[in-house]
Amino acid sequence: MVEMNKLWLQSYPQGVPAEIDYRQYDSLVQLLEETFSKYADRNAYVCMDKFLTYREVDRYSEYVAAWLQSSGLPKGARVALMMPNILQYPIALAAVLRAGYVVVNVNPLYKPRELQHQLIDSGAEAIIILENFAATLAQVIDSTQVKHVVVTSMGDMLGGLKGSIVNLVVRHVKKMVPAFSLPRATSFKQILQQGSSMSLQKPELHREDIAFLQYTGGTTGTAKGAVLTHRNIIANVLQNEAWIMPVLRKQPADKALNFVCALPLYHIFALTVCCITGLRLGSMNILIPNPRDIKGLIKELKKYKFHLLPAVNTLYNGLLNHPDFKTVDFSELLLCNGGGMMMQKVVSERWREATGVSIIEGYGLSETSPVVTANPVDLTEFSGTIGVPVPSTDVRIIDNNDIDVMVGLPGEIAIRGPQVMAGYWNNPVETSMSMTSDGFFKSGDIGIMDERGYIKIVDRKKDMILVSGFNVYPSEIEGVIAAHPGVLECACIGVPDPHTGEAVKLFVVKRDPDLTEEVLLQYCREQFTGYKKPKSIEFRTELPKTNVGKILRRELRDEVRAPV
Repeated sequence: MVEMNKLWLQSYPQGVPAEIDYRQYDSLVQLLEETFSKYADRNAYVCMDKFLTYREVDRYSEYVAAWLQSSGLPKGARVALMMPNILQYPIALAAVLRAGYVVVNVNPLYKPRELQHQLIDSGAEAIIILENFAATLAQVIDSTQVKHVVVTSMGDMLGGLKGSIVNLVVRHVKKMVPAFSLPRATSFKQILQQGSSMSLQKPELHREDIAFLQYTGGTTGTAKGAVLTHRNIIANVLQNEAWIMPVLRKQPADKALNFVCALPLYHIFALTVCCITGLRLGSMNILIPNPRDIKGLIKELKKYKFHLLPAVNTLYNGLLNHPDFKTVDFSELLLCNGGGMMMQKVVSERWREATGVSIIEGYGLSETSPVVTANPVDLTEFSGTIGVPVPSTDVRIIDNNDIDVMVGLPGEIAIRGPQVMAGYWNNPVETSMSMTSDGFFKSGDIGIMDERGYIKIVDRKKDMILVSGFNVYPSEIEGVIAAHPGVLECACIGVPDPHTGEAVKLFVVKRDPDLTEEVLLQYCREQFTGYKKPKSIEFRTELPKTNVGKILRRELRDEVRAPV
C-alpha cells in the first residue's frame, strides 16, 4: 500500500508532536517506579477522605508484589482484580505488574456465569477481590484454576477506627456483603503485613511482555481477552500526555493536578486515561467507588479543586440534571474528556455553558489501549466528530475488501499504532479476522473521514449495543435467554435511550404460552449484570429470518426506529 496521506496532521494543535517515543521505557513498571520516586511526597490517590502518597503506593505495592511472588506464581501468571474504585485497586495493579504478572480486570458486578467464563478463559491463578463480591466467586471458584484468593474489605486502607466503622456499616447496616465461604482466602491486610518482611525479586520485563488481559467482545460477540503489552499501555499514556500538552503547558511546572476518577478502573478508559496517565503526570486521583450515586459524587467534588474530569455522556448528563450540580466549584477545571459512548450535542453544549469547559470527545477500544482519536483540547464548540488520530497512529477508512475508500465516504475504521493490541488471548482465528494484511485493526465501527482528517462515526458494523459506555453483545444475551424453558426463539437489539445512550430490547417467541414478561425479567436479573439486562421485552409469534433461517436483527432495528 502507498504510504497514506496523514490528512489529520494539519489539524493538530500547536505543540502536539506527530510521533511519540515509547522506547524511552523498557516496561510499564519502569514508568511506574520512576513516578513513585519523582513524586514520592505528593498525594497519589484519595478515597473516602483517606490520602495515599506516591511513596505509600510504592511501599504497599512492593509488599503485595513480594507476597504474590512468595505464593509461587510463575512470571506471566494471570492475576484477576475484582474491585471498584477503592485504594486497594491501584496498589494491587502496581503490585501485579511489579511482580511480573498479568492483570486481568474483572467487572465487580459480574454474575457467576460471566465471572466463571473470564476466569477460565484467562487461566487466572490468583484473584484480589472486594468481600462484597466474594459470594459470586465462591459459586464458581471450583471450576477455575484460581489457587490464591485475597479478600479485601471496603475500609481496609482507611485506617484504625474509621476503617472499622466503614466495614461495620457496609457489612451490618447496609448489608452489602452476602455470606460466602472461601476457606483458602487470605485477607488484604494479612498480605500487606506478611509482604512487608519479604523481598521483591524484580523480574526482567520487556515492552512486548503482556501487561493486561482486557476483556471485550470480538467479531463473534463472545468475550475475548485483548492482549495489551507493556508497550501498548506506555504508548497510549504518552499519546494522551502529548495530546493534552497544550493545556498542561499553561500550568506552573510544579502544580499537582487532580483527576476525578469516577469511571470504573477495571474499564480501559479509566485505567489508561485516569489511573496511569494521571500517575505519569504526578496527579492526585480522586477515586469514586460508586459513580451511579450522583449526589455522593457531587459531595466528593465539592471537597477538592479538580482539574481533569474524564466521563461518559451519561455521567455528564446525570451531573447536569442533579439539583446540587450548581453548588460545585468548577473554577480550576481545565479539561473534560468524553469517551466510551457517543457524546450528545445537547449535553456537550449544556456542560460548556455551565462550567465554561468543553468536553473533548475521543474514540477508542479495549483493543487499542484505548485512545485512537481525539478532538483538539482547545476546542470551543461541539464538533460532532471523534476528532483526529492521536500521535503515532494511522487510521484508514476501508471497504469490505480492506481497500481504502475515498475521503468523505463511509467505511470501516481501521487502526495501526503502538497502542494496538497484540491479539486476542489464545484465539488466533479471532485475531486474524480482526486484522488487515498490513497490520491494521478493524474496529467494526463505520466512519467517515473528512478532508481535515476528522472522523465521524455513522454506524456500527457489528451488532454491538452500547449501554452507558459498556459493550453488550446480542449473541451472549440471546444464548442465555434461549436456554429458558419457556422460550422458543429470541433476538435482542439496541434501542435509543435518553439515559444510557442505548438500552437492550428483547424479542421473544414463546415456547410456554404462560410465560410472562416479569418471569423472564427475573430470569435476566439472575443471569446478567445491570447494564446487560433487557429494559423491555416484546413477545411475537415469529421473528424475521433469512432464507436459511438466520434471525434478522437488522429488520427488528429498522422496525423499532422507523418513524411513526
